Formats: sequence, structure tokens, C-alpha cells
Amino acid sequence: MDLAWSADDAAFRDEVVAFLDEKLTPELRQSGRLMTSVYSDHEASMEWQRILHERGWAAPAWPVEHGGCDWSLTQHYIFSRESTLAGAPSLSPMGIRMVSHAIVAFGTQEQKDFFLPGILTGDVFFCQGYSEPEAGSDLASLSMAAVDDGDDLICTGSKIWTTHATEANWMFCLVRTTKSEKKQNGITFLLIDMNSPGIEIRPLVMSSGEEVQNQVFFDQVRVPKSNVIGKIDEGWTVAKYLLLFERGGGAAAPGLQVMAESVAEAAKHQPGPNGRPLIEDPAFAAKLAEARIRTKVLEVLEFRTLSAGVDVNGAASSMLKVLGTELSQRITEIALEAAGPRGRVYQPHATAPGGPIADFVEPDGGYVSGEPWQAVAPLRYLNDRAGSIYAGSNEIQRNILAKAALGL
Repeated sequence: MDLAWSADDAAFRDEVVAFLDEKLTPELRQSGRLMTSVYSDHEASMEWQRILHERGWAAPAWPVEHGGCDWSLTQHYIFSRESTLAGAPSLSPMGIRMVSHAIVAFGTQEQKDFFLPGILTGDVFFCQGYSEPEAGSDLASLSMAAVDDGDDLICTGSKIWTTHATEANWMFCLVRTTKSEKKQNGITFLLIDMNSPGIEIRPLVMSSGEEVQNQVFFDQVRVPKSNVIGKIDEGWTVAKYLLLFERGGGAAAPGLQVMAESVAEAAKHQPGPNGRPLIEDPAFAAKLAEARIRTKVLEVLEFRTLSAGVDVNGAASSMLKVLGTELSQRITEIALEAAGPRGRVYQPHATAPGGPIADFVEPDGGYVSGEPWQAVAPLRYLNDRAGSIYAGSNEIQRNILAKAALGL
């Protein structure tokens, strides 16, 4: 494996860097660097998507005929890497990185013509309706009913942990259309207009205080059958296809390297237990060194995946998902330790959270104890606890690896 970029790839990287230097305003960079979870401030995210769409780079992984870019796997990696290093806000993955691929692969021409252009511009903004109160990691146990009524399906039930349901105008949803002995059968993949009568959204306050997740209730919501993606009762096939895009396709190592390096820089100026800079404390330095080494290992694994020509592969995406989320949790633990007593102060107004903050009153004058990164550290720590659960728990990913890679 040659770790050096080719001349063409280096030229493309320079083009991307020049674009980011020109278009990323200080405000957008600030929103990216003060993120408290995997989700950016909504307004900043939508503004960055608008800028990318103008350049034709909002959805580079899409087929070219639908607005994607004719890039190599290496170019996709470079774009993701340089965007992360530059501090660009993240885009909501629900539409561009997830349901769009299901629409392209399984949707009708009418569905493609309606949804794909709107997803690109941001006029169509999706949330995901998968998990239910009794069906999380065991997603096939879902019970939200969709009863056949002529040209419509009438939906009753609830979905939980629905990110950005209050901002979304559409939901892609798994519903139970037929009861079967095999629970994966009888599930339908459905697109639901969030302005439909009978929908109620209740925000969930996370441990970080943010209201990004929600529970959504459906009381006899009428949805046209024309909104079914694929075939009725065969939605599990669509969902499995989409999950591959949810778990993979990005460059996780650069963002983790930025996090680790920022902790190292901050530790030079933080007092340690012996009165010397924290970075000189052997115990802390050893933890940080291990984390930085692991980010390099992850980077090499991402490069190896590229060099092997693997794009969306079940085993590879499962491996990278496990390593990336658990390493992110480790680095946020170290960052919280480095933040010291000021990291215990709840001051979300100094950050760029991914949603509204519940019941928080900003202090007069916007006072902040310490540096902004010390305000980000506890919120990022709390949010990253979910990393090993969402997109398929890491225990499930290890089972996939055991079967696919080890033949167990």
C-alpha cells in the first residue's frame, strides 16, 4: 500500500483546500469546531449545505445523474478528511447520506424526481423513524402498525430517539404491515410527511441538556401507498441496504486526530497534579499517547479500505464503526480530564450544540468559565456515550465481524 497521494489526488486536495479556505466563514468554522456531538448547529449545517450545493459538492457519493460527483474513492476520502480538518460543520446524514441511497436503489422515477432535488437543496429534510420503545437494537421487533386502506396505509404507533424530528418535514420509517413468524418479514419502508394530521412530537432532553432526539407519536396517520419505497412487506431489504451507508463512508480518523491534538495543546497550559503542565504528567501523557497512536492506526485502516477498493462493505464498515466510536469515547474521556474543574461547569452557551438547550438561562454578559473547549468537553463526553449504540450497537457489529470475517 502506497500512502502517498498521486499527482492527480494531490491536485484535487489542493482544489478542495482552496475551496474550503474561500467558503468557510469564521462563523461556520466556529460552529464546526464547537460541535458537542456528531450533529452541527442546524442553521450552520443548512448554510454549509447551501454553499456546497452551489459548487455541486453537497452529495458527492450520489450517482452523477442525480447530482453526485464522478470521484474516485480516494477523492471522496480526501474531501471528507480536508473538510473535517478545516472545521466544516457536518451535514445532517439522514437525507444526503442515508435515505437518498435507498430512493435511488429502490424508488420509482416519480419518487426520485420529487425527493432527490429537494434533499440536495435542503427543502426536503428527513428524520429517521426506526427505533421504538420496545425495538431498539432488535429493530425487527418493531410494532408500529400500518393498516391497508385502499390507496393509503393508516399508521398508528410511536418512534423514539428520532433526531431532528422538530426540524424535519419528512420521515423515512419502518412500519409493520403484516405479522409473520419471521419478524423481518412484513415490514414496509415508508416515507411520511411530517405535516400529516395525527403526528405529535415530544422532545427528549438528553443528559447533555440538548433537545436533539424526540419521540414521535402517530395516531391513525394516513400515508399514500405511493410513498412506499420498494415493495410492501419487503422493507427489511431496503433497511439493511441503507444501514450500510449509515455505518460507513466517511473519514473518522481526521476528526479524531484533531480532537486528540487539541487536547494535547490544551494540556500544555493546564496544571497537572504536581503543579507542572498536565502534558508532563506521566499517567496523563501515556493515555493521550495511546489515543493518538490509535488514531493513526484507524487512519491506516481507512487507507487500507480505500486501497482495497472497498466502498460500502458490511465487514469493513462494522470494523470502522466499532473502532471509530470507541476511540471517540476514549478521547472525550481524556478531554474531560484535561478540562479539570472548569469542565464540570455547565455552560452550553459557549458551544455550538446540535439542538435547543432545555431550561437553560444564559448568565448575564455571557460569562464563560475557562476556554470554549472546556465547555465543549463535558457535553461531547455525554453525547459520545451513545456512539457505541447508534447505527447498530457495537456488540451487533462484533457479531457481524465474527460471522463475515472469522466465519464463526
